[in-house]
Amino acid sequence: MLAAALVMTGCASKVKLEEPKLAVPVENRLSGNANQDTAGRVVYFDFDSYVVKEEGRAVIDKQARRLVADPKVRMVVEGHTDERGGREYNLALGQRRAEAVVKALTLLGGKESQLEAVSFGMERPAADGGNEEAWAKNRRAELKDR
Repeated sequence: MLAAALVMTGCASKVKLEEPKLAVPVENRLSGNANQDTAGRVVYFDFDSYVVKEEGRAVIDKQARRLVADPKVRMVVEGHTDERGGREYNLALGQRRAEAVVKALTLLGGKESQLEAVSFGMERPAADGGNEEAWAKNRRAELKDR
């Protein structure tokens, strides 16, 4: 059920986004564990995508359980992109990433009133650098308590 819910998060779109341009999944080209999150609050995305990947399920499950267990918890989901692409496109893509995570959280029992999706596009990078390792860390949605 969760897998179907996560796939559905990328179906409806208010902003027309191009299909991913990479034929090979990005995670296969990474060195190290760039997609590992030690804090349990970050969901990473493929290039040009706002589809929640399998690796993000544990983060979403954990945070959804928090939301269900305590209705007073409020979270902002911040969508981010790497530096490639125009400013407007990256703001739209960051918003779709944040909304995809919010949708997954609500499908698992979180309430919309507990969640807010915002986009920072490429304005707040997690890693500096013009290479795939840095870009992979910047393509993310961060879940923060508010």
